[in-house]
Formats: sequence, C-alpha cells, structure tokens
Amino acid sequence: MDLYEYQARDVFEKYGVPVLAGIVADTPEEVRAAAEKIGGVVVVKAQVKTGGRGKAGGVKVAKTPDEAYEAAKSILGLDIKGHVVKRVMVAQGARIAEEFYFSVLLDRANRSYLSLCSVEGGMEIEELAVERPEALARVEVNPLTGIDKEKAVEIARAANFPEDLVEKVSDVFVKLFDVYKGEDATLVEVNPLVRTEEGDIIALDGKVTLDDNASEIRHPEHEALEDKDAADPLEAKAKESGLNYVKLDGEVGIIGNGAGLVMSTLDVVAYAGENHNGVKPANFLDIGGGASAEVMAAGLDVILGDPQVKSVFVNVFGGITACDAVANGIKALSRRWGPPPPSLWSSASTATASTRAVRSSPSTRTRL
Repeated sequence: MDLYEYQARDVFEKYGVPVLAGIVADTPEEVRAAAEKIGGVVVVKAQVKTGGRGKAGGVKVAKTPDEAYEAAKSILGLDIKGHVVKRVMVAQGARIAEEFYFSVLLDRANRSYLSLCSVEGGMEIEELAVERPEALARVEVNPLTGIDKEKAVEIARAANFPEDLVEKVSDVFVKLFDVYKGEDATLVEVNPLVRTEEGDIIALDGKVTLDDNASEIRHPEHEALEDKDAADPLEAKAKESGLNYVKLDGEVGIIGNGAGLVMSTLDVVAYAGENHNGVKPANFLDIGGGASAEVMAAGLDVILGDPQVKSVFVNVFGGITACDAVANGIKALSRRWGPPPPSLWSSASTATASTRAVRSSPSTRTRL
C-alpha cells in the first residue's frame, strides 16, 4: 500500500524524523484556515500517488492565506497523470540551501535491502540514475543489522556528503530506517531531504510503501491509512472474500490455485496473445489450495464483474484442489448470473500434472 505524502509525513514524525508542520485540507476554505494557523509562507501540495506534481501545477507557494486559497482552487480537481486531486496538504515553508535524496527499499533480486542516496536531490531519481549514475550511491543493507549509525555514515560518505554534514544526515538515515523496519515497509524515500539556510536537515517530501502482508496481523492500524475510495472496486470485492486478486488490462480472466501456477498461466496467455490480436490476461486470481465451491464461485463473480473480460481460463491443479468443487462453484455462479457473458475456458490438472482443456458451449459450461 502506497501512502499519501501527508500520511508519510505523519509516520516520519512518529519516529522522530525531522519534518515541517503540515495540515490536510479538502476545500479552499480549509486551506485558507490551515495557512492562517501555520503562519508565514506555506506550500499547497496536491495529494496524489504519482510523481510530477510540480510540473503539472500541483505544488504552489503561497505567501498569504488568500494566496493559499487561490492556489487550492487551481489544484483541487486537477488531473495529474490520471489522478484527480481531491485533497491537498498545506505545509510550512522552508528556506532551502541544498537538496538531497535518500531511500531504503527491498531488493528482491539480491534478497536484501538497498539504500540509494545522493547529494543531488529534488529531481526525478530515475532520470539521475540514467543520466548520471555515478551521482547515485547504492549501498547494500544487511536485513539482520539494518542501518545503524556506522552504516548510516557509510551511506553518507558513499554519496559524497561533505564531512561537516555526515553526522547530521546519518542521524536522519537511522531514523528513516526505523520507519522502514517499524512499519514493515518495502520502500521509504525522501526526495528532497533538505538542508535549510538555518542548517537543519528536514524531510521535505516522503514516499512510503507498506507491505500488505504485514498489515492484518502485525499492523492492523494500517487499515486506517487505506484510501478505500481510490481502491479498485473489483480488488476491494476480492479482498472481502479473502481472494488474491490483481486487476490487469487484458480480456482473458485467469483463475488458478497457487501463485506459481497462476503466474505461469498468465505467461502462457500473454505469449499466445502475441500471435492472436494482442489478447492479454485480465487479472491475477489465486483461489488457493483446497478451495471450496463457494470460493470458486466468489472468484468467478469478481472476474465476471470486469466489463473488459471476454473469456475466462480456469487452470486448477487437482492435486491440491478437488476439481468437482471447482465445477460446482462454476455451476453455482452460472445459476446466479444466468447465461454468463464470456465464453468459459477450463483446464483441470490431475495430481500427475497432466492437463486437458475444453471450450464449453453454454449448455455444458460447467463441465471440467
């Protein structure tokens, strides 16, 4: 789950990361009141989960509450890369002397953590990595030891921070890793991390991605951070039924039991689609091992709720899920929907991994 900037700011503050005052507002009137409360120069910042806000006009400096009001009027409702701004954060202004970049993230390829750091912050980090890769330090972080003071100093020096700043920024790096570990995050990023003219190190903008696998048991409080209005309705429906579902942009619905089997089925469909009018998978849906007829029906119900879906491919390994339960689930949903709109493809695998596939006519649609 990606957090909005204001949520990341609040989490940073919880762990002692230096941040500026910020107030969330949904209307121009609330923005004016927030600017009056904070006082002085403020920055009105669009709250959307995408980059490029400044270039799109989603970040504006206001010297007075009235200017903040006018800034909010121009930002609220703005479309930024397909994200409509419904909320802004009014942040305290800062006199910036230098901008830096810092992040710690999950490095899946190397089964480790990775810290990226640069004394050249403020720009898109992807651009920096391509145009001037030598300016971006990459330091592996041992998951067992994390970022302590010694490792933080190593990161700061690898990024070529001036020696007189190493002590200050390394203290902030340690606290940012505390956020990463304490909240079970997969990404904690600050761009920019700034030095003010007064000499303070401030996390001016933050991006945090939380591991959803940790939310239910380890962090039930994370549920309050979820933007349910912005969630895909099909993914929300699947989550309510305990299904592992991710919506994609294709036309062929995919159901399988086991993440590996579903992923390989996605690959097969995508590969076949390259030679068949660009047909692509419409989703990832894992009903899990030992799924009941009810679970199968719930999965189909989600997939058939996607107007893009023109057909459904069911690939079930019979060694861990009874195929008659799958068939009964399809049959139950067929009664509920009436004649289903898409054609239904099904594949049943035995415990010896042999498979067969049939295309059913409407009258035999539930046959496996």
